[in-house]
Amino acid sequence: MCIGLLHICTGGCVGEMEAVDTACGSVPDSTLTLFLIPVFNGYIVSILSGKTPAPEVENWGKLFVDGWKLNIVALIYMIPVIIVLIIFGAATLPFLLAGAAMGDMTGVVPDQAIIGAVAELMAGLLIAFVIGIIISFIAYTGVVRFAKTGSISEAFNFSEIFGHIQKIGWLNYIFAVIALWVIVCVFAFIIGILAAIPLIGWLISLFLGPPLSIFTWRYVAMLYESAPA
Repeated sequence: MCIGLLHICTGGCVGEMEAVDTACGSVPDSTLTLFLIPVFNGYIVSILSGKTPAPEVENWGKLFVDGWKLNIVALIYMIPVIIVLIIFGAATLPFLLAGAAMGDMTGVVPDQAIIGAVAELMAGLLIAFVIGIIISFIAYTGVVRFAKTGSISEAFNFSEIFGHIQKIGWLNYIFAVIALWVIVCVFAFIIGILAAIPLIGWLISLFLGPPLSIFTWRYVAMLYESAPA
């Protein structure tokens, strides 16, 4: 899930924030990152609201607030994934404890304990991944509704969300989102390779990352607008 729930939460700008930290040095408690990510997300909200051409970067206070609202929306959508990870993470504890106890007595951790813990962990990750994919399809329309109305509750108005996706057509919608993921993953991979170039890599990432994020969210907005509200 290249640009699923976490991508919504960060506005797709993790790479850019790392580049900023590299350029500006280590900032105590990541203050710079914590400020810039919400501001960037606030700008993403203005793009999702349908403003064209790309809006000017102004009213930083509003951008900061809107960005944190978007983060809250994304975090709420992530709750099912987090719960699954916690449940399966807890399910590995008996295997780990049993393995540790046997290790203390015999000096060797049983293979069954290791296999059991790994199996539980992999099952949890797989289920969380599938749930995250499903939720992401819903969340993209939800965040557009939030951006257009300014209401966090509208991001979870599932009757309207499902109704709007139905207007677009579920197959068309799913295909469009998957196509977006493929495009973004390819370009993100390329940017990641370029970012590894010594000395100038961070600068390349800093300049190429934001346009990719803007393209991503304008694409999502246009997908929403492809059907009447």
